[in-house]
Amino acid sequence: MVGDVTAEQLAALPLRERKKALTRTAIVRTAQRLFEERGFDNVTVAEIADAANVSVKTLFVYFRAKEDLAFADNRLIDEIIAALAARRPGTTPAEAVAGELAAQIRSQDDPAAGLEGFHRGYGESAAIRSGLLRLWAEYEDRITAFLAAEAGAEPSPAMRLHAMQLVAMPRSLTTSEVRELVAGLSPAQARTALEQWLTDAARSVHPAGQGSPNGDR
Repeated sequence: MVGDVTAEQLAALPLRERKKALTRTAIVRTAQRLFEERGFDNVTVAEIADAANVSVKTLFVYFRAKEDLAFADNRLIDEIIAALAARRPGTTPAEAVAGELAAQIRSQDDPAAGLEGFHRGYGESAAIRSGLLRLWAEYEDRITAFLAAEAGAEPSPAMRLHAMQLVAMPRSLTTSEVRELVAGLSPAQARTALEQWLTDAARSVHPAGQGSPNGDR
């Protein structure tokens, strides 16, 4: 996948639109790398543009402000929704979310370093704290809408609460407690610890013998 576009979708685009998508992705990935290396507050728009090999003027064609770059990648929620939609019979939504997050952790060379990078990039900046809260709220909205559509019903308070519980799983990975859990561990040990945490979290959302609010598949 390139940014929010799959390789197949990218190939189907006209050349001009394909170039735009590739440029946007290059800017976003460069910004993410710099934020995680140095912290959001310590990176300028000019530095992002230079590292992405575009002009500042071009960067502002795609993004109105540096803060927009911090929240331009929607892949995680897209992948969580896809995992919920594809879960097998008997799999709870929490297990599906845990499985998707665990797969992403396994794909990382050093999960502990990845968590530290996210915190350094986004967790230490007061400038984007409200943006992070909006991001998690948007995750809740999308999962609530998914649960309602799956149930063939209008969104309910129980669905909203369920969505909040599911969003708490990826959100927990950004906390100081989880970073402390894997501090000093080898990459392999960190993967094991994080996968166990996600398994435990899924069980706490759906204790054994208790179905999800809108039914397991």
